[in-house]
Amino acid sequence: MELPAPRPIAEYRNVDPATFRDTVRPAGQPAVLRGLASSWPAVVAARRSDEDLIAYLRRFRVDRPVGTIIGPPEIEGRFLYRDDFQALNFQRGTSELDPFFDWLLRERDNPRPHAVAVQSEQIPGIFPGFEQDNRIDLIGGDVVPRAWMGNRIRVAPHYDLMENIGIVVAGRRSFILFPPDQLKNLYVGPFEITPAGTPVSLVDPLHPDLDLYPRFAEAMKVAQTAELAAGDAIYIPFHWWHGVDSLEPVNLFVNYWWNDRHPESGNPYDALMYAFFAIKALPDDQRDVWRAVFDYYVFGVHGDPAEHLPQHARGVLGELDSAQLGRIRATLRQILQRI
Repeated sequence: MELPAPRPIAEYRNVDPATFRDTVRPAGQPAVLRGLASSWPAVVAARRSDEDLIAYLRRFRVDRPVGTIIGPPEIEGRFLYRDDFQALNFQRGTSELDPFFDWLLRERDNPRPHAVAVQSEQIPGIFPGFEQDNRIDLIGGDVVPRAWMGNRIRVAPHYDLMENIGIVVAGRRSFILFPPDQLKNLYVGPFEITPAGTPVSLVDPLHPDLDLYPRFAEAMKVAQTAELAAGDAIYIPFHWWHGVDSLEPVNLFVNYWWNDRHPESGNPYDALMYAFFAIKALPDDQRDVWRAVFDYYVFGVHGDPAEHLPQHARGVLGELDSAQLGRIRATLRQILQRI
């Protein structure tokens, strides 16, 4: 079966804060922001050579171990599960940055290198000062940038619980994205053990096994793709699934995660885990009732469930300000202590 080719992700150039705020984000679609960081000193250094990039990074690097992941050559850079799903196909460890850099440069011409990466490290903690030399103005200055470095690695389609702007500083990166509603077609792996936090798709987008994962053909009908070079950026809206392939032996990616939810509100992922505990095992007729209750009170599918109450009596059904969220948190602590 021949799958449809993903359509190109929409592209923008010369994006300023107003364009991002008024055009890009409201569209609710991924977007490539070509050349957004083309003037970054780190990008300029990377375009000259890998050696110049590493020399630039060494100016900022701290002398302490950072988290690393390493997989054997036979996984061909694709970090995922072992065949039995009882463990991952890579190991976690630590390394000083200098030997990590040396390894990347030394292994560039190895046709079968180990897959190695440093992932999601907060830049002020490992390259203090880098964030001042290399920054964007599309989002608030309080968003902490993170660094992702490695060789030719492949990250399975997954979602973030944030909005995301990512910038290719060195190398090239290929992205494939799927809307949140494609969850049913992406064949998600176990929740109990994941490569990087949230669950991932088991389907290899480059070599999908449609006998094993037939519904993936539906996901490909709405897939979007793009390849980014140094200086290019991508905007990934909340909860969009994205698979990422690093295409060069030396890659550096910087991303910014943020979420506009109330800073004192809970994590919806935690609520999902509690729903497994409290709702999933109920009889079908009871689950149907709870689905209707959630639709009514939480998702408001029939309008405002508190419109018949005066403002002072709405409680959790009204506006959730800091005080109300604090009361809910206290109640949840009491509930969880009884479990």
